[in-house]
Amino acid sequence: MATKTKFGLKGKSRDSYLELVLAFPLASIKSDEHLEEAQEVMNRLLAKGRLDHGEETYLDALSDLVAAYEDEHHAIEPASDADMLRHFMDAKGVSQVQLHRDTGIAKSTISEVLAGKKPFSRQMIRKLADYFKVDVSVLASNL
Repeated sequence: MATKTKFGLKGKSRDSYLELVLAFPLASIKSDEHLEEAQEVMNRLLAKGRLDHGEETYLDALSDLVAAYEDEHHAIEPASDADMLRHFMDAKGVSQVQLHRDTGIAKSTISEVLAGKKPFSRQMIRKLADYFKVDVSVLASNL
């Protein structure tokens, strides 16, 4: 028995959503082959540019199913503190010495972090976040 909710789709949006569901049903992704097909569907929708409400709703749901499968089967480990610091330094074009001068973080501490011997401290995260103009959560992911 179908129940009505205030979140239902109507008119053209409902038609486009149902057309997509009929072509590629929304169901848990069970294999890498299924994942590839889902990604192709998503790519076609994204290449289309402007989507109607039904297409957006479908794309959101399919994206969630893809993310759930990838999180379980193809998880990406977070970057190490050394990798993050190296990336930010390269992006800004600063050396260890310049970073020390600009932030007041000891040269030895910067070297130890870059060598993977020392993690970021909370104080260091605040200084680096301010210096590189990023949210502290970006640098605190390994705490």
